[in-house]
Amino acid sequence: MRRILLFLMLAVATLGTRAQAVSDSLEMSILTCSPGDEVYSLYGHTALRCRDLGGSLDVAFNYGVFSFNQPHFLWHFVLGECDYMVWPTEWENFLTEYEERGSSVTQQTLNLTTAEAKRLFELLVTNCQPENRVYRYNYFYNNCTTKVRDICEQAIDGHVVYPAQDEALTFRQHIHRYTRNHPWAQEGDDVLLGADVDTLIGERESMFLPENLMRLAQQAVIIGPDGALRPLLKNAEIVLQARPQEAPHHGFLDFLLSPLGVGLMLLLVALVLMAVEWRFGTWLWGFDALLLLLRGLSGTLLCFMFFFSEHPAVGSNWLTVVLNPLAFVGLILVICAAKNGRTTRWFAFDFAILALFIVIYALGLQEFGKLVVPLTLVLVTRPISYYLFRQRKDRK
Repeated sequence: MRRILLFLMLAVATLGTRAQAVSDSLEMSILTCSPGDEVYSLYGHTALRCRDLGGSLDVAFNYGVFSFNQPHFLWHFVLGECDYMVWPTEWENFLTEYEERGSSVTQQTLNLTTAEAKRLFELLVTNCQPENRVYRYNYFYNNCTTKVRDICEQAIDGHVVYPAQDEALTFRQHIHRYTRNHPWAQEGDDVLLGADVDTLIGERESMFLPENLMRLAQQAVIIGPDGALRPLLKNAEIVLQARPQEAPHHGFLDFLLSPLGVGLMLLLVALVLMAVEWRFGTWLWGFDALLLLLRGLSGTLLCFMFFFSEHPAVGSNWLTVVLNPLAFVGLILVICAAKNGRTTRWFAFDFAILALFIVIYALGLQEFGKLVVPLTLVLVTRPISYYLFRQRKDRK
């Protein structure tokens, strides 16, 4: 972390000196980097390029920098208290990083007046100061893309008008466009994000994604104080071509290892165990104990994020109805009933909870992942199997 801070201090000092002597040929551009293959790069990236055509200044300002070495990083990440910073780096270094990643970089040159370009540069240099460079990251509302959009708008005389979207989508639908070839990343998003991401959003909200900002900026206009119109962009070009990628192959094995495939296999196991219990008149309570332990662990994480995390949309997650720490109570009751040979009312209570969740699902209060339906059916088999077991045992 010390090396990072030292680099920033040196870079800012250099930029501050250059800002005093910048020429009138300052060119400011929005940079859009295409998505990569790693989870952290699935959605692409946005930065700003500042180039002095009359001098040697050529810097990229990157609002997507953070450090794993921050104290208690993982704890703050779970709480949604993620601090990012703006990082100025030489243009060639920035371009090399994305060339190694295999991403394309599209440059959209802003149609700014000399005064606006200088103002934007000064705002960026001010943002890089030690007391200003850190900001509280929010994936939907305050990320590397929205920071670039907002600071550009701040420097412009007048206001920017963006074109209407062809189709209104929800946050979740926008995300799914980028995770469709990464099913487990998509499932993770769907498990953690609640109903708040299932409302339709407008043009401005959709600009949390780099390629959405790039597309909307292409047709955006600036309305000046006098009402005069001018395009937001002067021109656009691809300054780095993406490395060719093979089309994803979706075979039967890929399906089996997908969330839906795994869910269906678990359901098959649950049905086989249910048939075994019925055939031999026994109760395989160890399977219930395992399911309840996993429900309790995952439910504790979801409920913790529901009540305490600042991450967007995790506080509206209906999945907590069925995944919550109450499963640990069920775990104790099931073990005690199995060891003492007594009846437990846990399964009647659990069946009511599962029925409520099925109603929530049917009402469409939230869009759930592909794993949820088969897993819910797995859980439903357990109260039914236990009821049949008790009925047979009581008759004897």
